[in-house]
Amino acid sequence: MNLLNFKEKDLPVKDLETIGLASDGQLLLNVDDLKALLSGRRTELLELHDLQAENLKIKSLHAKVSLKMNENGKTDLMIHPIYHTPLIPDFLTGNEAQLLEKGEVQNLLRILQDDKGNKTELLVEYDAETREFIVSDTEKILVPDMVNNEFLTPAQKENYRKGKEVQIADGTRFNYSGTDRQGIRSDRLSLVASILMDGGLSYMIYKGLNALFNKKRDEKTAGRLSPGYYAAIRDVEDQRPGPPNQVERSYSRNGFSR
Repeated sequence: MNLLNFKEKDLPVKDLETIGLASDGQLLLNVDDLKALLSGRRTELLELHDLQAENLKIKSLHAKVSLKMNENGKTDLMIHPIYHTPLIPDFLTGNEAQLLEKGEVQNLLRILQDDKGNKTELLVEYDAETREFIVSDTEKILVPDMVNNEFLTPAQKENYRKGKEVQIADGTRFNYSGTDRQGIRSDRLSLVASILMDGGLSYMIYKGLNALFNKKRDEKTAGRLSPGYYAAIRDVEDQRPGPPNQVERSYSRNGFSR
């Protein structure tokens, strides 16, 4: 789960225009890719056009894109192409990298220590589409306080942060995924995650979720949503202006309802 790290007004529209993802100031991104960008995640693979770098010109390229805040507080556009050979982080062994590349494990947890003794816990995943290792600082992974109107226990929150599978009372299973456009995977097609902010709850409705890592699911079963899910949807409806029956088909500009 990610709160929005960026606002639409901060998007580098000119840069997006240069690679064919905007035109005349208008974005040419679908809602899910836009939400991923604004949340600090990567889009799905997109076809980019007319890229230029120094003396190199590329007519067309498939890549994912993301945003990053630079030292001057401006938003930079990051391009993640499909690599011929993945660059292995120096804190992984060759065997560990192979486990991730072959899809034998979803992620690996590593703790690094700097010269001053400060420790950083990293979650390492592998994006098979771009052949790239994705490294996340677990302290920066935002964990939901509730899922489908059920509060997560401290142990469940810790497991989520570490990329482990979490199961709640209604049977829904889910886990964090830094390689997924929505940032979360589940055995259900939809769920509602909530986080306590400024004394109130903020909600995000996830729909069309990818299945859990290396696990097949029956789509009919995955589509059977719990009473807790629908209770959470009613809570969203109560707090969001507009016709209630539009709640699951609309996307507010900030992605959350308060």
